[in-house]
Amino acid sequence: MSEETSEQKDEEVSEAAGRTESEPEQPAEAEETPQYAFAEFALPKPLLDAISDLEFTHCTPIQSAVLPASLADYDVTGQAQTGTGKTAAFLITILTRLWEDPDTEPRDRGSPRALVLAPTRELALQIESDAEDLAKYMDVGIQCVVGGMDFQKQLDRITGETVHILIATPGRLIDFINRRKIRLKEVDMLVIDEADRMLDMGFIPDVRKIVYQTPHKRQRQTLFFSATFNDDVMRLARSWTLEPEHVVIAPETVATETVDQRFWLISSDRKAHLLAEFLSQVKPSRALVFTNRRDQTHQLQQYLSRQNIRCEALAGDVPQRKRLSTLNRFKDGEIPYVVATDVAGRGIHVDGVTHVINFDLPEDPEDYVHRIGRTGRAGAEGTSISFISEDDAFNLPAIEEYLGHKVVCTQPDQDFSSAQ
Repeated sequence: MSEETSEQKDEEVSEAAGRTESEPEQPAEAEETPQYAFAEFALPKPLLDAISDLEFTHCTPIQSAVLPASLADYDVTGQAQTGTGKTAAFLITILTRLWEDPDTEPRDRGSPRALVLAPTRELALQIESDAEDLAKYMDVGIQCVVGGMDFQKQLDRITGETVHILIATPGRLIDFINRRKIRLKEVDMLVIDEADRMLDMGFIPDVRKIVYQTPHKRQRQTLFFSATFNDDVMRLARSWTLEPEHVVIAPETVATETVDQRFWLISSDRKAHLLAEFLSQVKPSRALVFTNRRDQTHQLQQYLSRQNIRCEALAGDVPQRKRLSTLNRFKDGEIPYVVATDVAGRGIHVDGVTHVINFDLPEDPEDYVHRIGRTGRAGAEGTSISFISEDDAFNLPAIEEYLGHKVVCTQPDQDFSSAQ
């Protein structure tokens, strides 16, 4: 039986059997996990030097929970939101193995050892940036292939340079595989990031095809991350991992510890005026504004621009080159405010965001946590402000249930000045 057929059969058996011996173990409680210093792990000195340059000394909870298992070559399934440090956890694992077990012969072009799958271009590009920061003192080839960018330029890099770590979105990677420009038979480390988002976006059939191109799960290490683990996600985790260590970082911790959450009652027709008034008076140094629809993102950006408020829009229909330019200018402080949809906002990992404003309350409570996680990062304090209109009120009970407590809605003029 071929490896591809073998793992495919494993998946079919897993789905038929429901819970199997390879199912993730009971979650490890985050509060019981000690907080390790990076120096406590036997990491390569070049990697420790890069971590030091980034001014990180101690692991986040997800890193403290994941690294002892992943550095020992165990599979891991991790439940954690964006902004918890999981990207660094799997990149440190990959870079450590590449250092400790280097190639003995020159690597064929287009044949990576580590593959990281991400659902969106922005997230994939952010992972690439983080990988380059961590590998700055190591001779590691890092490549990223994503849709919406010049295919030929990506092809030239893949065929012209050695790639040890490949970061990709599923659709574009399938294109490269079908053209036989990328081969995954030498992948011994597979990372699947934001699996629940891939499921929501309909990418799982492509992800399955990709996973079946890699060696069987007994011949690779798999790190599988998701913000939630419902039945569908659990089936995927059981299928693609081998007796994994399962760790959970509670979303409430991410949402509430460092973010001052405010909920302002406002009629729908006054939202735009209130936002412009707030940005003009308070002048937050860096803020993200989230809407639920693309057209609304553009309309709101244009309205704010007419009020002489400097901002730009990030949505799925914005050309990729402009999206990258907007992100870079936002990171550099040239643009103080960005209006974004959830899909575009997933890839925004920018330190120093002081305010997140939910112009619309998201229908999915997990998206609420993802949004406000853009502020209050790396121990800094942040403020989230959610506009609650008659329409948004329908989404509030689910968010309260997800957070585990009731929220207090106030009139904006009661605490306008305190939200600076």
